[in-house]
Amino acid sequence: MRLAVTGATGKLGRTVTSVLRAAGHQVVGMDVQGERGPGFVKIDLTNYGHVVDAFMGVDDRHTGFDAVVHLAAIPAPGIYADAATFHNNMPSTYNVFQACRRAGIKKIVYASSETVLGLPFDEDPPYIPVDEKYTARPESTYSLVKHLEEQMAIQLTRWDPELSITALRFSNVMDPEDYVEFPSFDADAMARKWNLWGYIDGRDGAQAVQRALENAGPGFDRFIIAAADTVMSRSSASLAAEVFPGVEVVKDVGEHETLLSIDHARDVLGFDPQHSWRDHIS
Repeated sequence: MRLAVTGATGKLGRTVTSVLRAAGHQVVGMDVQGERGPGFVKIDLTNYGHVVDAFMGVDDRHTGFDAVVHLAAIPAPGIYADAATFHNNMPSTYNVFQACRRAGIKKIVYASSETVLGLPFDEDPPYIPVDEKYTARPESTYSLVKHLEEQMAIQLTRWDPELSITALRFSNVMDPEDYVEFPSFDADAMARKWNLWGYIDGRDGAQAVQRALENAGPGFDRFIIAAADTVMSRSSASLAAEVFPGVEVVKDVGEHETLLSIDHARDVLGFDPQHSWRDHIS
């Protein structure tokens, strides 16, 4: 496929771009910063004219795309003022979605966020493991934007039944060099309770993008994308019992099984995480 990847210089974007190219796709990375090269276009996603023009074609770089992977954003709450986060992330995603519609691009895969599940879970989740079935609970401006993006995608795919928009609710993205810190989490169960002790290896995040490009059908759907295990050495059941004693655990969970349910992504996309921090720490 001919693919645009926005946010190509970011933590997840670098891995996604590399994995998609290795799979044989023609990838043009796009970002507000980065080095000039044959597979990269510098772009300000808050400028709609720039976005639609870049998706239609850029001189000697490309002549259009089959699909767009949209990863660009201010990546978390608290980095900028709340209004700055909203005014960057919301218009950028609208511009990407609308430019795809105008350019006739019918497949979009984009980064939503685990934060819509109710992070940092100062209010208990409705049940554990959490999944995509309950109503979003944004608790920050960053998360509110992610929720609004999903609502926008629902309406755009209603307008155009051929359009496919897949929201990947990524957990906390990690690279192998990050894993050296993981054993320290065991000292305090509360330290990582904010996302139910979840994470996603960037390589498995890239796998999820690839599976969505291959397997997502028309319409909108959203998927939690997390590693198969938690960041902790302790059992998942004991963590839930200690930190969320009043919350029902609705299934038997494996010793270290993720409490961010990835069953929907497994069933629909064929997502199958291959990487664990445990393979990197002796």
